[in-house]
Parts: sequence; structure tokens; C-alpha cells
Amino acid sequence: MTAVRAMKLLSAFALTLALYPVGADAADPGVFPDRIVLGQAAPFDGPAKALGTGMREGLLAAFAEANAAGGVKGRRIELVTADDGYEPERSVAATRRLIEGDGVFALVGPVGTPTSKAAQPLAEAAGVPFVGPFTGASFLRDPKLSTVVNVRASYDEEAEAWVRHLTEDLGAARIAIFYQDDSFGQAGLAGVEKAMAKRGMELAARGTYARNTTAVKSALLDIRKAAPDAVVMVGAYAPSAEFIRLARKLKMETTFVNISFVGSDALARELGAEGAGVVVSQVVPVPTDSDIPMVASYRAALAAAAPDAKPGFVSLEGYAVGRLMVEALKAIEGEPTRAALLDAIRDKGAFDLGGLPLAYGPGDNQGSDKVFMTVIQPDGSFKAVDKLTPPAKS
Repeated sequence: MTAVRAMKLLSAFALTLALYPVGADAADPGVFPDRIVLGQAAPFDGPAKALGTGMREGLLAAFAEANAAGGVKGRRIELVTADDGYEPERSVAATRRLIEGDGVFALVGPVGTPTSKAAQPLAEAAGVPFVGPFTGASFLRDPKLSTVVNVRASYDEEAEAWVRHLTEDLGAARIAIFYQDDSFGQAGLAGVEKAMAKRGMELAARGTYARNTTAVKSALLDIRKAAPDAVVMVGAYAPSAEFIRLARKLKMETTFVNISFVGSDALARELGAEGAGVVVSQVVPVPTDSDIPMVASYRAALAAAAPDAKPGFVSLEGYAVGRLMVEALKAIEGEPTRAALLDAIRDKGAFDLGGLPLAYGPGDNQGSDKVFMTVIQPDGSFKAVDKLTPPAKS
């Protein structure tokens, strides 16, 4: 061995000792002396890209806010993202790359039901925390899933709010559903059927469309035949907007109610003036209400991290997920490990984000049960409402 090569090996060994002293426990993947690396698989292209982009903006705002204050016990939080196009097969590949290639500590803010259904088992098998998925699917609320931490209310809770408001506020008797023909749509459908069965009701009509398309005409014609009082919608913003636009052209006098996953701000942009009166249920407060402490903090953090970004429901949810991660990491005693993170969330139980209280415990991996009803205004903004009113006659 040459003297030069020996010196290089000695230097490398010394660096290793400096980072990981002899006798110290080996750090979990993604944990370094100066940083903790998290991963997000989400759509950053295609018709659902606004959802992935929004969640990423909110996460980055929360992490930049924490990093500016010194990080978590001296470690800054970093985020690595991978585009899955809102397709299950791509999400599996992206998630595997984040876990095995990038060696992330945890997965945060994954987007979608079909994608989460495909990717979450990889995280479970690897013991990687799966935190704050942007979906209210019931299967992720199964307490047997040891690595899953939900922030938002479930789709069942949103569906219950829809049917309660439609029947009590508007006296709706004929309710139809438009939904994405996959596990996301089926999750929403199951919630609606449960809420209606509770009231002795059945759906007046059903219409479906294929994921990542806007082919909605057949669904619209099937639903229109039933002359529904209301149409509840379980879809992404592009196809949902197309459905509403075409329904307006056909002079359908009905109430349209969308699920939170739709991407509220993108839906309002797509609809323009035709969005007035459309209802969207939300799982976070209105992002313009700075009287709510979490919203005020979010708006300041977003402005600092991404001055050109516009506040919205999706990025506010991403911010809430990021805030939970930061608070949970701070609650860990000793060095951060994946197991310690999950234990900290369960053991601490309550996290006050300043307007969206989260509560966890044995058998309960969902932090919030809150559902907020909002209505799109003529200028494209959103108004929180306690009671629905009939749509204006055209």
C-alpha cells in the first residue's frame, strides 16, 4: 500500500469516527449530524400536479420556518421529492427510490388514494413513517398500520357532512354522485352510501370517469337523467371542473359539492365565473383567515419561503403536515429514530397547531376530525359557511 493511499484511508476512517463515534448507536437512514432528510412522492406533472405542488409548497414553508429558527435540536429539515404523476405504478417506483436510493428518514405529504394504496406497504415493510398523506381513505385509518400518521379528517367524515347539510339545509331528497373510477372514488362512494343509509336514503344516480382524464360526458348524461337535487363529487380538479361546466351548459339547476382532495384553488381557477356557488368541503381552515394563528403563521412562512406562491387550501394542509413533523421531532428524547418519531406522536398525543388541534392515541392514527364547508364566490375566493343555500337560478 502506498503512503498516499494509506493517508487517504486514515482520513476517511477519522471522518467516519467524527460523524459516528465508536460505541454510538448507528443513526437511522436520513439522519445526519446537521440535518434530517425527508421524502415526498407526489404528482408534479399531469392533471393533478397542482395537488403535489401545493403540498410541497406547504411542507417547504414549514421546514424553512423551523430551519430559520435553528432547526430541530440543531438539525435542519430537508425535503427530497419524486414525481409519481398520480399513478400507482410510478408511485411505487418513486417511493422505493426515496427509501432505498435517497435513504429518507420518513415520507411526508404523499398525494392520493390509489398512489398511497400502492406505496404505503413499501413504507410499512421498511419501517418508514408515512406521515400526512393527502387522502381521507379509510384503509389508512387502520390502527394495524404501524407507520401511518394521518393529519386530516377522513372521507367518511366529509361525506357525512355533505349529506347532513344537503338534507337539513336544502331538503335534498335526490342526491347523485360523480366519482373517479378507482380506489379514491370508491372510498368516497362508500362514505356517501354510509351517510345516506343512515338516513334511509339511496343514491339517485352514479357517474364515473377514468383517473387522469377529463372524459366526463357519459357520466354527466347518466346523472342528468335522474334530475338530482345535488351532485356530490369525488374527483380531481380538472375532470370535476369539466363536469360542472358541461352541466351548466345543459342548464342543470343543482348543487355541486366537491371533496377536499379536488384541489379547491385549482378548481376555482379552472371554473372561473362558472364556479360561483360550488360547494367544497375542507379539512383545514380558509387560508385567508389570518385571525387563526396557524393560518397567520402559514401565510408568513409561505411568503418567506416562496414569495410568488399564492396561499391555498392544499399548501395550508402541507404546512400543517410539516408543522406536525417538526413538533414531533422536537418531542423525541435523545437521538431521532423512526420508531422514536412514531412513539413521540402517540405518546404526546395532542399537538396544538393554532387552529387545527391534532389528537392521537392507542388505536387512533388520525389527528383531526374537523370538516369545514366552503362556497366559491363570484370572484373565485372561498367563503366558510355554517349552512348551505340553494343555487341561484340561471
